[in-house]
Amino acid sequence: MDHVAIDLGSKKSQICVRNAGGEILEEKRWETWDLKRYLEGRPKSRVIVETCAEAFRVAEAARELGHETRIVSATLVRTLGVGARRTKTDQRDARVLSEVSCRVDLPTVHIPKAGSRERKTLCGMRDSLVGARTKVINTVRGWLRGQGHRLGKGSRVTFSERVRAVCVADLPDYVERQLRVIEALTKEIDEADKEVEAQAEGDVICARLMTVPGIGPLTSLRYVATIDDIGRFANAHQVEAYLGLVPGESSSSERQQRLSITKAGPPALRWVLVQAAWALRTRCRQPSAVPLQLWAHQIELRRGKRTATVALARKLAGLLYALWRDGTEYDGARGAKMI
Repeated sequence: MDHVAIDLGSKKSQICVRNAGGEILEEKRWETWDLKRYLEGRPKSRVIVETCAEAFRVAEAARELGHETRIVSATLVRTLGVGARRTKTDQRDARVLSEVSCRVDLPTVHIPKAGSRERKTLCGMRDSLVGARTKVINTVRGWLRGQGHRLGKGSRVTFSERVRAVCVADLPDYVERQLRVIEALTKEIDEADKEVEAQAEGDVICARLMTVPGIGPLTSLRYVATIDDIGRFANAHQVEAYLGLVPGESSSSERQQRLSITKAGPPALRWVLVQAAWALRTRCRQPSAVPLQLWAHQIELRRGKRTATVALARKLAGLLYALWRDGTEYDGARGAKMI
């Protein structure tokens, strides 16, 4: 079997092909968007690429054509020799990947389904809108402080309306412009929220996950999109470790030291799980939430609110895994004993 290593680029990619004995058969550059056509003309081979924006699309095309596919983690390729001795070129990188593939069956990262990638993109695009609105709001808040105005709170009144109510006199054009941007972004965020909610309610797995107190459409959709294939994990602890919600450790010889959570894995899902845990602890009034709240309260008494919130987020991650694996809904009577 030939080994086809592709150093992907945004416009053109470098290809290095070796036979099973490690001899270079072909080297060339190819348009990245047209790599499927190149792979169509090759016999069944092992295709090796490094993780990047284009990697999953190329890997999916290679799989459809019957090739073995390996997407090598960007952190692993450095240990394989890519960029060694401060010498890094596209040709050299492709040669290193193909040469190592001839000797070692390189591990591959999980290749998510196209639907999961689309859902992650949807959630990511929504987050970018929220982040942009937050930045613009903060600029207006800074201006208000400089003018000596205090902005009151109000859940039923928009931020722009409150600003206009506080500043009775005509607002400067540069502030009014910011308010119009905030209103436009809010409208788009509402549309994105509706799309997220529709996709979550239309998915059987997401609907089951949303029976857990504190878990809404965004959290359930992100969870399903990130995990993608529940069979990848043998138990709940593996999911918790994958999401970076387990404690780290720095031990040597007789010294043992426990650290804070590892924060490995996808940060976006970890963040929404922590937010869900915080909402469950502080705002959820459903009777089914009481067992989980009591469990978190016991940790809070010993370790504090923040540790209790992260611990509850870890438990939620494992709980969602169990519901997905077993095809069941949340049972408040079992509560925190489910895992």
